[in-house]
Amino acid sequence: MKDAYSFDIDDEGLAASYEKQRAAYQRVFARLGLETVVVSAMSGAMGGSRSEEFLHPSPIGEDTFVRSPGGYAANTEAVTTVVPDPVDATELPPARELPTPGTETIETLVAFANEHHPREDRRWTAADTLKNVVVALDLPNGERELLVVGLPGDREVDLKRLEAAVSPAEPSAATADDLKRHPELVAGYIGPAVLGPNGAPRDEDGKGGAVRYLLDPRVVDGTAWITGANTADTHVFGLVKGRDFEADGVIEAAEVRAGDLAPDGSGLLELARGIEMGHVFQLGRLYAEALGLTVLDENGKARVVTMGSYGIGVSRAVAALAESNHDEQGLTWPVQVAPYHVHVMATGKDQEVFDAAQRIASGLEERGIEVLYDDRLRVSAGVKFADAELLGMPYLVVVGRGLANGVVELRDRRTGERAESPVADAVDRVANRLTAALRAADEV
Repeated sequence: MKDAYSFDIDDEGLAASYEKQRAAYQRVFARLGLETVVVSAMSGAMGGSRSEEFLHPSPIGEDTFVRSPGGYAANTEAVTTVVPDPVDATELPPARELPTPGTETIETLVAFANEHHPREDRRWTAADTLKNVVVALDLPNGERELLVVGLPGDREVDLKRLEAAVSPAEPSAATADDLKRHPELVAGYIGPAVLGPNGAPRDEDGKGGAVRYLLDPRVVDGTAWITGANTADTHVFGLVKGRDFEADGVIEAAEVRAGDLAPDGSGLLELARGIEMGHVFQLGRLYAEALGLTVLDENGKARVVTMGSYGIGVSRAVAALAESNHDEQGLTWPVQVAPYHVHVMATGKDQEVFDAAQRIASGLEERGIEVLYDDRLRVSAGVKFADAELLGMPYLVVVGRGLANGVVELRDRRTGERAESPVADAVDRVANRLTAALRAADEV
């Protein structure tokens, strides 16, 4: 990891340093020839007020991110839900408890509702149900508490989004032992009536009482749901948020889907995967205050500095380069980052061939060109060619049978282009081509 830090006297200075470093990282990745998407991110354990990741789009990437046609981009942990407007529920009928035997899952509940309690206007769907998912939180102080997340039944809880939302607590699935301590939580039939402000009151310290209850932002006042009645084989139909139940707050823990609205109104989101290559943070004064980092301002007054943190994952960038620059035979290094610019290969057994290859390699090195010279004597030409394609240096000079006619072969690894060159011109031709390629890379 390549790390950098900035130290400024005020937030304006931090913002300026952050933008400079951000722009520098964009230039670095452009210079590497890597497509990069800058996405909004969660600061996580690092803390701070702003955080962005530099992702290289790749189907094998470990990160999932979203982007819209209008330019919005964020990793899924940082996406905020577009909150629907509240609904006028004054004309809605009262909620009803109805028998729903054997409906512990959303799928079976929807099927049962359509068969035994059908709607007049349309069929019930999973989006009409309010699913209440129990998770356990391991807190930094060593305590363990339960949390119930309420969300539309057609959505799943995204563990990464949940982790980001409850950090520094660590979430996991609630165990059987966890549920034994809360007999009011009837698996498959959990409803709001026993949760959060709807359930048993907590003491003055916030201990005891009902399990904390947080809702997906889509569950707005006036929306009506099918949800658990906290009794086996029973659900409540038409339970209205704001009229019949409340929650302790909202939580961004539901999965983000392709086709969801972008938070900034810039269109529908599409999902993609990417390799994280860099991350920048506006840390603020969190660490500076802990370390007592102060400077004197223009008035001689001690001020706590404000910090930024910036990192590039060097090995990740190399992995991204390899992933985006290869073919079936091996790597195809971009000229600006290749371990060597030119691969010189001597084939056959004649000493004259090896002597000529050595002269070409030396001539290129005298021009400041980095050369990989394959002078192995007892290795076949086929093996050498296979190794050259696997290693993937931008240019290959082959000295072999053509030497008898005064020529060598020049190959471009990326394009596959081949050309013969007089031996005397080989160094100049390779050097000129390399110079042009490096100049083009510098202009990015």
